[in-house]
Amino acid sequence: MEIGCPTNVRHVAHVTFDRFNGFLGLPVEFEPEVSRRPPSASTRVFGVSTESMQLSFDTRGNCVPTILLMMQRRLYSQGGLQSEGIFRINPENGQEEYAREQLNNGLIPDNIDVHCLAGLIKAWFRELPRGILDSLTQEQVMQAQSEDDCTRLVTLLPQTESALLDWAINLMADVAQMEHLNKMNSRNIAMVFAPNMTQMSDPMTALMYAVQVMNFLKTLIVKTLKGREDSIVESAPSMQLAPSDEDEEEASVANEIKTNAAESKTDNEETHGFVRCIENISSSDEKGAVGVDSGSGITQSRNGRSKSGRRNDSNNGKKGSRNYSHVNGVGEKNKEIGVNSYVNSRAERLEAWR
Repeated sequence: MEIGCPTNVRHVAHVTFDRFNGFLGLPVEFEPEVSRRPPSASTRVFGVSTESMQLSFDTRGNCVPTILLMMQRRLYSQGGLQSEGIFRINPENGQEEYAREQLNNGLIPDNIDVHCLAGLIKAWFRELPRGILDSLTQEQVMQAQSEDDCTRLVTLLPQTESALLDWAINLMADVAQMEHLNKMNSRNIAMVFAPNMTQMSDPMTALMYAVQVMNFLKTLIVKTLKGREDSIVESAPSMQLAPSDEDEEEASVANEIKTNAAESKTDNEETHGFVRCIENISSSDEKGAVGVDSGSGITQSRNGRSKSGRRNDSNNGKKGSRNYSHVNGVGEKNKEIGVNSYVNSRAERLEAWR
């Protein structure tokens, strides 16, 4: 009996899915069809547990699915936070279905609408097998009225749910910070996210419970925004402890102005003194001239007589005139020398000050 070739043969390869590194031990022949680092161990990223999804760390150290971080980065880069009604306006169904197929392969379409991305983020939370707040009872959420109560409830969540809630709260806080553009304050963004955080079969109970969840989310959003404002204030430099370079420059300019004003005042006083000194010199010269004139007259009266006892008016007049001119010229010369010496001294002082 002749044995034929085998048919219906299957090659089975056992691989391990690492939540951070993807498939480990994947055969090379499978790589064209199966990505080595897929977003999920399943064929889809919606409606599956986070335990079977590839994880990454966000900026706050939260371990969340990589697909969420991919959608968040694209939403921010396309200006989704500035878009009016973000997370409230529903996208077109046709575009959302196509985007879901691409996200299952770990891809995001290039021309995707920001409202479609926001709707897919909400859908990811809504389609989880178990809501991230389902580990808390309704009574616990309803009794949480203050920030301390809400913070205490967060500590009761499992690690995975706590990381997802912290990531979602910071996302909603980012939206609320751009309220002046997107018209979405903390209450509005909490309202649209609240129904996606729990899984309830009864629609009426879910609706009533969603109001309590909305208040719970709003309280956490407001607390996050306050924490950001406080961190900004603490990181800002204190202007009172150490003046800046501009303050130092202004202070030096003010001191220089005061110094110039004082020097100007001193210069004015010296100028007035200079004028008074000139006036004194002039007055003293005039007095000297009068004295010399009187002396000259006396000399004339004494020397004006000849041996014969007669008065020689013509000769004595010429002689007295010569004596007065000579003495007066000496006084003017002394005056000129005194003024020039004072001016030169003043000029030297001004040049040294400059």
